[in-house]
Amino acid sequence: MELEEITLRIAGIEPESIVDGPGIRLTVFVQGCPHHCLGCHNPETHDFDGGTIMPITTILDSIDENPLLSGVTFSGGEPFGQVQPLLELAREVKKRSLHLTIFTGYLFENLLEKAKQEPNILELLSLTDLLVDGPFILSKKSLELQFRGSSNQRLIDVQKTLANSGKICFWHSAFENL
Repeated sequence: MELEEITLRIAGIEPESIVDGPGIRLTVFVQGCPHHCLGCHNPETHDFDGGTIMPITTILDSIDENPLLSGVTFSGGEPFGQVQPLLELAREVKKRSLHLTIFTGYLFENLLEKAKQEPNILELLSLTDLLVDGPFILSKKSLELQFRGSSNQRLIDVQKTLANSGKICFWHSAFENL
């Protein structure tokens, strides 16, 4: 399939965010989420039939127009609900040497299990620099946390974790200079 033909169902795009990962980044909010976390920050993203269908080339054009971007974030909704188009977009993000952050309601370990049935999950993870994993839990909500809403969510350095045979390596703020 040609890049121009690949589409993604999105809830919206934030062209310049400093709260969705390190540095200045474009954030893609995907549409559709199976988790329905109580107190979710983006409940309008839950409906898998909502949002707008957008060619990923349109998103890439927005990325290419901003020389200040240090990265791209996939948020939601649930990004792992649209693995194939996000994988294609992630490949293009990495071709541009940009940092990739993904927010997910799944635990990293659960994604590795799911990847046994759906190998594209592992490939998408292999392109990811920072993974913020775990569901939002309202009773663990904190406004003091960097890049996450509740204290159960983890900041995982995916590249180090995959290099260490899946042993979780936590992200450190050394990446803040991106």
